[in-house]
Amino acid sequence: MDLIASTDALAAACARLAAHPFVTVDTEFMRETTYYPKLCLIQMATPDEGVLVDPLAPGLDLKPFLDLMANEAVLKVFHSARQDLEIIWNLGRLVPHPVFDTQIAAMVCGYGDSVSYEQLVNDLAKERVDKSSRFTDWSRRPLSEAQLAYALSDVTHLVKVYEALAAELERTGRSAWLTEEMEVLTSPETYRADPENAWRRLAGRLRKAREIAVLMEVAAWREREAQARDVPRGRVLKDEAVHDVAVAAPRSVEALGRLRTIPNGFERSKTGGDILAVVERGLARDPKTVPTLERPRGRGGNGAAVELLRVLLKAVAEAEGVAPKIIATIDDLEAVAEDDQADVAPLKGWRRHLFGDKALALKAGRLALSMDGGRVVMQEAASPH
Repeated sequence: MDLIASTDALAAACARLAAHPFVTVDTEFMRETTYYPKLCLIQMATPDEGVLVDPLAPGLDLKPFLDLMANEAVLKVFHSARQDLEIIWNLGRLVPHPVFDTQIAAMVCGYGDSVSYEQLVNDLAKERVDKSSRFTDWSRRPLSEAQLAYALSDVTHLVKVYEALAAELERTGRSAWLTEEMEVLTSPETYRADPENAWRRLAGRLRKAREIAVLMEVAAWREREAQARDVPRGRVLKDEAVHDVAVAAPRSVEALGRLRTIPNGFERSKTGGDILAVVERGLARDPKTVPTLERPRGRGGNGAAVELLRVLLKAVAEAEGVAPKIIATIDDLEAVAEDDQADVAPLKGWRRHLFGDKALALKAGRLALSMDGGRVVMQEAASPH
């Protein structure tokens, strides 16, 4: 089993693959010691052939691969695509399109919220996944025949999985549902790591404008440092330390050194000085320009309404054969409980037709839930006399 290691061989393979309406794609990567994932292997397949590409080969230009990913005439099929798409975005600032994610398709087809690839292969491709090579260090060379066979099987099995799910979506008239989901997945905004937004992931329970202002500056600084040095964020400053700096807002070396999450001596390093500088920038921000975070929902006496909506969601999901998670999250339900006009997915598109309208009818008393033989059933509520 040969690895493609030259640009000419890659171009020829991509030309063959591009003659098909779809190609299955997977990547193997390492990111334990870097900010950006290190691409170590690319696997692609059609019903006719499977290929393995060595992106670590000296002199290999991945342009033919990126051109294939950008080819609108070829559907790119992934399983749990997000990390693969992020890698391709980092390679060429492009997101493959059009895309079919078999994990999301499986949820639309009723396989549950967290169906595994192994289960789909077993159920739909009637094959077994050999897990013996799943913890391979894909950056090491040479790779064994067993490791290469394992990597290739990821995309050859995916051909049959895709064909089965695509046929089921067509049969149930739900292909458009998946297309709607893929538009979010293939938006470049999903993959742009903007340092200015890094604070949102860490805000947690912070509510004071001063704390959020400092957090914004420290988190953005850490993100830029990690990107520039290509190291994990935690190598620059751990999440707990970012949070502590935001709350304490130290303005001196001594104050920084007193924080329990700052290593001994760190406060006197160049990095310590950089942190003190960004703290000052945060404190200098006009509090009126600092974003305010919404308080967690569910505290306004809507607990009973949310529980009713959860029961409705489960009933709808079972009746329609769709995973509940892809229809609505608990945050979505809390938003719908509070506001009939909430800007959330269940009140838009196919989800509104499937669930959102019923949720609003339940809130308004126009829909009733009852039990029938152990199952929750929905029925039009009786009109008041």
